Amino acid sequence: MSVKEQLFKECQLYVEKREQTIREIMASNKKALLSETKSSAGDKHETGRAMLQLEMEKASQQIGVVQQMKEVLHRVKTTESSKVVRLGSLVQTDKARYYLTISIGLVSVNDETYFVISSSSPIGKLLLGKQVNDVIQFNGQQIKITQID
Repeated sequence: MSVKEQLFKECQLYVEKREQTIREIMASNKKALLSETKSSAGDKHETGRAMLQLEMEKASQQIGVVQQMKEVLHRVKTTESSKVVRLGSLVQTDKARYYLTISIGLVSVNDETYFVISSSSPIGKLLLGKQVNDVIQFNGQQIKITQID
């Protein structure tokens, strides 16, 4: 399995785990909401229900973000290579290695560290459309692209 394929798998696992966690939170909140019974402390009861409702809304928004990540991953072609940096590119620079898909942070593959970033992140935007030997300015540093896969 190529490095790109391994990084892509890590992205898929990240999204699956995140979705599972959010769904578990939603199920737990729904159960708590249904089991919440009216007590003599009515205000306390209403406050508890309101807090659970807010948590459910937040979880629903997070599910939306997970869906967007899934859509981005669906568009990534791990077997294709390009001379220009685009979604799914593995970019080697003189400073670091980047994989443009979704933002999940640092990932290690074969004892090498990769920044798995979104193409809408600040450095992702700078890298998009660039070619080998192009130089970008990021955080006051010049970064030269040495390889694109």
